Amino acid sequence: MIIDILYEDAVELLKELIATPSYSKEEERTADILESFFKQRGIRPERLLNNIWTFNKYFDASKPTILLNSHHDTVKPNPKFTKDPFSPIVKNERLYGLGSNDAGGCLVSLISTFLYFYNQQNLKYNFVIAATAEEEISGYNGVELLLGHKDFTGALNGKEPEFGIVGEPTKMDLAIAEKGLMVLDCIAHGKAGHAAREEGENAIYKALKDIEWFSTYRFPKVSEWLGPVKMSVTVINTENNAHNKVSFSPCIYPLRK
Repeated sequence: MIIDILYEDAVELLKELIATPSYSKEEERTADILESFFKQRGIRPERLLNNIWTFNKYFDASKPTILLNSHHDTVKPNPKFTKDPFSPIVKNERLYGLGSNDAGGCLVSLISTFLYFYNQQNLKYNFVIAATAEEEISGYNGVELLLGHKDFTGALNGKEPEFGIVGEPTKMDLAIAEKGLMVLDCIAHGKAGHAAREEGENAIYKALKDIEWFSTYRFPKVSEWLGPVKMSVTVINTENNAHNKVSFSPCIYPLRK
């Protein structure tokens, strides 16, 4: 049966992806694997850097399109890994390996879904599968680049997909909302001076006032699904490496919103 064939192909593809390091911005080899996977099945994929995408065989630009998307980049393995992260191991009906959960399993499942509908005619929707890069670092050269590229938008006659199904490990719970992320590099300027003589302007003290504001500010809008918007100061750096000198420009503190 076709479902059994798709299942076996998905497992083998996932094993190959696990065995191939694909850290963010270093996804060339897994992109090659995915490109070859489609070509072996008579499907011509498109490639934009390390993003692989293709439409169903009977694509009709007059119809709405469903986007199937997940990523093939991974973070680096945690030092506490108890197994070889690049050795796909099946144990107790589970497939272990780096990226098997986030998001290789999701990706091969969406690819199987795409293949199931690929040859079908008279569908109400088109399908496009997009295996994208740089998701783990919110990089520009991933899905953001693809969705704005002329080859992709041109195929859709300038229209956006009707909706997207994005594969992420959610324990099979359907997620209908997702928090966005904005990163700000804030700079506080001061003047150098000797700490013992009350000289200069301390950039750290200036930054503290801003940090206090970030920690207490409450946005007026609260999401029905995600709750309140929050801001977190995650890092602070200065060029000052002397204990007896007042911190001066720049005092930088990345802010995640």
